[in-house]
Amino acid sequence: MENPENLSPEELAAKKEEMLTFYKESMPYLEAQFNYEKMLSEIDEMRLKRTQIQMAYAQMMAPPEEEENPSMEAPMPKPSKKRKLKTEA
Repeated sequence: MENPENLSPEELAAKKEEMLTFYKESMPYLEAQFNYEKMLSEIDEMRLKRTQIQMAYAQMMAPPEEEENPSMEAPMPKPSKKRKLKTEA
């Protein structure tokens, strides 16, 4: 691209008009992309909310967990003595 300092006022005005036309022609595409991205974001939010609701429902419907009481545990059996092999001296 040419350096704007080297352009004549007429060439600079033509470049500005060209840029403005380009941006105006691009607007419908950008608006379509914006709406697409916005809708994707809303879909993701709805999925998250639905997942949270399903998790809350699953927790409500799950039976309560039984707490283990350490005083009621069966005593651990003592380890049995193992025979040792004879070692040669």
